[in-house]
Amino acid sequence: MVVSIELDDVTLDGALVVPEEATGIVVFSHGSGSSRHSPRNTFVAQVARQHGLATLLFDLLTEAEDESDEGRFDVDRLTRRLVDVTAWVAEGDETADLRVGYFGASTGAASALRAAAELGDHVGAVVSRGGRVDLASDALADVTAPTLFLVGERDTDVLARNEASFSKLTCTKELEVVPGAGHLFEEAGTLDAVAEHAAAWFEEYLTER
Repeated sequence: MVVSIELDDVTLDGALVVPEEATGIVVFSHGSGSSRHSPRNTFVAQVARQHGLATLLFDLLTEAEDESDEGRFDVDRLTRRLVDVTAWVAEGDETADLRVGYFGASTGAASALRAAAELGDHVGAVVSRGGRVDLASDALADVTAPTLFLVGERDTDVLARNEASFSKLTCTKELEVVPGAGHLFEEAGTLDAVAEHAAAWFEEYLTER
């Protein structure tokens, strides 16, 4: 279902799917230069729904905002948008009773972690795929939601950043290195591994309130 998410300063486009008897909802926070149409996030969302989870993919930025690098890397604004969208989910007829989890990719992972730190128990789980989690460094100790870092074995720079950031988390946590995968998980079977790991994590930690 196509949705328009009306916030105080902007209206964001999104795609919401709520399976019958959904046990939680995964809200996607995409990386810079991406959108709700990201084929990788769309695939992960499909697998999540097969595990009984609702999904919301939405554009964190308007088209005009996404044209500038300044907008794409404004993690504070991306975090505020994600927090506001989470409030929108909490007020929705179909989604109000669903526990929220975040799936963040690249810079979107930083906003997911910052939002989770701010919202505390209102967020049930976080998964980062190839995330720039170092951009949320000062908020990591405040994250209480069970958090999974997924990183490609060949994505050495991001892997090093994830390993350093992982040590700062005090919540339930796991770092999974996907064998043979690069930053975009384009190698055969690697995105499937990401989707299955993520779905299992959300299925375990997102339960009805």
